[in-house]
Amino acid sequence: MKKPPLKLLVPVALLVMVAVAVWQWRHQHNGIPQFRTAAVTRGDLMVTINATGTVEPEEVIDVGAQVAGRIVAFGQDAKGGTVDYGSPVKAGMVLARIDDSLYAADVASAKAQLVSAKAGLQKAEADLFKATQDWKRAQQLGPSEALSQSSYDTYHSTYKTAVAQVAVSKAAIGQAEAAFQRAQRNLGYCTITSPVDGMIIDRRVNIGQTVVASLNAPSLFLLAKDLTRIQVWVAVNEADIGRIHPGMPVHFTVDAFPGETFRGEVGKIRLNAAMNQNVVTYTVEIRTDNQNGRLLPYLTANVEFELEHSVNVLLVPNAALRWMPTDPQQVAPQFRALLAAKEKGGRPGQEEGGPKKDAGMIRSKRLWLLEGNQVRPLMVQVGQSDGQFTAVSGDGLQEGLQVVTGIRPQGAAGGQQGGNPFTPSFARGGRQNQRSQ
Repeated sequence: MKKPPLKLLVPVALLVMVAVAVWQWRHQHNGIPQFRTAAVTRGDLMVTINATGTVEPEEVIDVGAQVAGRIVAFGQDAKGGTVDYGSPVKAGMVLARIDDSLYAADVASAKAQLVSAKAGLQKAEADLFKATQDWKRAQQLGPSEALSQSSYDTYHSTYKTAVAQVAVSKAAIGQAEAAFQRAQRNLGYCTITSPVDGMIIDRRVNIGQTVVASLNAPSLFLLAKDLTRIQVWVAVNEADIGRIHPGMPVHFTVDAFPGETFRGEVGKIRLNAAMNQNVVTYTVEIRTDNQNGRLLPYLTANVEFELEHSVNVLLVPNAALRWMPTDPQQVAPQFRALLAAKEKGGRPGQEEGGPKKDAGMIRSKRLWLLEGNQVRPLMVQVGQSDGQFTAVSGDGLQEGLQVVTGIRPQGAAGGQQGGNPFTPSFARGGRQNQRSQ
């Protein structure tokens, strides 16, 4: 038998492929809507408020200098090393020394002035003794032929002057003692000591650097009093601040330790609000334990305030609560009248039984379940939502039930859009039964 020529087989094969492609496309797009669905799942739901904050030491102390001078040396920390970043220190421990030569000279000068003032007091007291004796004799003689009136007045005046001079000398001693004490205090300020037990988190000077003390004391060291007790300062939007209260549990993460979650609780809410680009925020202090010292000061923290935690509840994607059929043919015949009444009574997605209620309150909504090629409604009670899933309950609701979340666009075979009806479709690997959102 003679075989047909190859040039005739190629057109026949192409016609067969086109016919198969057209049949497959018509079979898949025969007017029946292709619904996107998701299963009702059971799990835990945590409702949170997200915010960003900064890890801060609970108490920091800025150690400054009260005198001007050149830094000549650093002290030793609790481990015997030179004071530096991260050095542990004890109260009274020397942190740095300022050149004290000028202040030592001031102490010597003030001491000399004090000695001079005390010597002046001794001279004034001697003059007073002599003036007192002369005045006593003048009083015994009185104005007479033996003592003229002018001499009598002179003795009286000399006595009063000597009394006043003693008072002046005593005041000079007080001034000299004050100047001496001030000079000694300034000399003591040349030695910078730690006011508390803690750790140095910032050293702001170097040896040889000159510090100038004017109206504001220059900052030399920044000390954290206790890094085992640390806080997270979080800026919370004014729209969310009303739902946050002291004692509320919090969990947060930091980029320094990916995959690790830290826990804490709200300490207090500061009332001094800040405004940035017309957005009002309040600072919330979060207390957390840092006994292991892993949390470092000034790390950025991604914080979640735990408003509510529901355990072992039924969950549906939020998209399932928003979707409504737009064509009565999509709905099972016995429920089409309900859809028509719904379209007349309110917009799709509105809560049943009245106006919208406050977030967080239980309210009724309608889910649509897939039955064959059509859907039917199911009323459920809606609880809290985390933005992706919502807790629901109600009669007839059970785990694994398929709820409709949307419709695939026309022309999308297997969930793909823009397919050519004359191009054969091939199966592609991928994840199945993904939750729609």
